[in-house]
Amino acid sequence: MAFNKKSEFGAREQKVAAFAKALSHPARIAILQTLSKRGTCVCGDLVDVLPLAQSTVSQHLKDLKEAGIIRGEIDGPKSCYCIDWDAWAEVWDSLRTLFSGMEKNKQKNCC
Repeated sequence: MAFNKKSEFGAREQKVAAFAKALSHPARIAILQTLSKRGTCVCGDLVDVLPLAQSTVSQHLKDLKEAGIIRGEIDGPKSCYCIDWDAWAEVWDSLRTLFSGMEKNKQKNCC
């Protein structure tokens, strides 16, 4: 039986990894770009601009929502989504901190 070792890492590493995982698919990047341009968007509108089935777009929206990057509200038969800009600031800050910390530690020589 395999065990998940995520709990062996700190909350910061787990949070950054969750953000990175949520951003790791080109469809999710396209969804975020569309939401940033439109402000809010109904799932069906996203289906119209992406080369994906409605069920696939819904799954990507679910992944982004679970990571806390977007919010969604049900309005009758439609689900409306938008970027959670406070969460996005946290994503941005987490990634900037990670990369700037790594940059400070870079070595001139590598094996």
